[in-house]
Amino acid sequence: MGKRVLLQAQHFCFQVALQDITDSFVDRPPSFTMSFPTVDKIKLGSQGLEVSRQGLGCMGMSAFYGPPKEEAEAIKVIHRAIELGVTFLDTSDIYGPHTNEQLLGKALAGIRDKVHLATKFGIDASGGARSINGSPEYVRKAIKGSLERLQLQYVDLYYQHRIDPETPIEDTINALKELVSEGKVKYIGLSEATADEIRRAHAVHPITAVQLEWSLWTRDAEDEIIPTCRELGIGIVPYSPLGRGFFAGKASFDAGDWRAGNPRLSGENLEDNLKLYQKLKEIADKKGVSPGQLALAWVHNQGDDVAPIPGTTSIHHLEENIKALSIKLSAEELKELSDAVPAHEVKGTRYDEAMMGSTFHARK
Repeated sequence: MGKRVLLQAQHFCFQVALQDITDSFVDRPPSFTMSFPTVDKIKLGSQGLEVSRQGLGCMGMSAFYGPPKEEAEAIKVIHRAIELGVTFLDTSDIYGPHTNEQLLGKALAGIRDKVHLATKFGIDASGGARSINGSPEYVRKAIKGSLERLQLQYVDLYYQHRIDPETPIEDTINALKELVSEGKVKYIGLSEATADEIRRAHAVHPITAVQLEWSLWTRDAEDEIIPTCRELGIGIVPYSPLGRGFFAGKASFDAGDWRAGNPRLSGENLEDNLKLYQKLKEIADKKGVSPGQLALAWVHNQGDDVAPIPGTTSIHHLEENIKALSIKLSAEELKELSDAVPAHEVKGTRYDEAMMGSTFHARK
């Protein structure tokens, strides 16, 4: 009987913690009275690209995070971001697939010159099942489709979304190099590449940016990838800087939301990870900001070569993210946050086993 009561108490505490994190936006901490900061530009890489210091990840508007959002509302979020100075927009041909690029094409009609647009290729869904494809032939097919869907003549930054282990990266980059010379692509990027792959690619054509997952609870890129980027003068574009919404108060997910099955966001792992969130929240409360703002500020304060791309489908959350730019953290405060969310205490991998197979971990 005592054991049953203990289990019931543990379950109750977990539900309370889950409700606390879910309500963290609703309560609106004092940070929401902050004025909007100027969104400065930073140099991304060493080839001349300058982008807004914070970008906007558009994936969740069309894919993976439940049903696609209503088009008109999604476009309002994009336009509000541009109005506030967030002009570095991120998409991919696999988001939807294709529908996210189509959304951006509609949103940017008549205002192309106000933004820097990044899209990606390399996850091929044309045969039904997804596969990784970096062949030169596929590169040309992919850019043709993306430009048509985006209704553009060129993209500012074109990433290889996942690295094809069957195609030498030199062959893929040579194909991208041709697209640069043809004016279809201005700058080349990589996503989920190893340090060695970055070096090999950069030797063929300068790489402007590397996109990687980097946040308080995902730190593995700090070992080799980030130092390599800095050595070579390559910009760093962190995706999921809010832990797929976890640090911004998202810990329960509707049917159809891919995050419901994420190892870090389900079952006992979630229960353990909520304890780390509570530590972050305590520090955020003392500073009068939201946990999400503080987690995002931690990423922003990692260097002037870092342009995170938090995603959102809400103008309210977009505005909170932008206000994170006002938060300056000392070396001591950065350490305090890193110590509050130790990477080695995070439970669960950042993707499931199948998806981890296409990340840089699989080729280290």
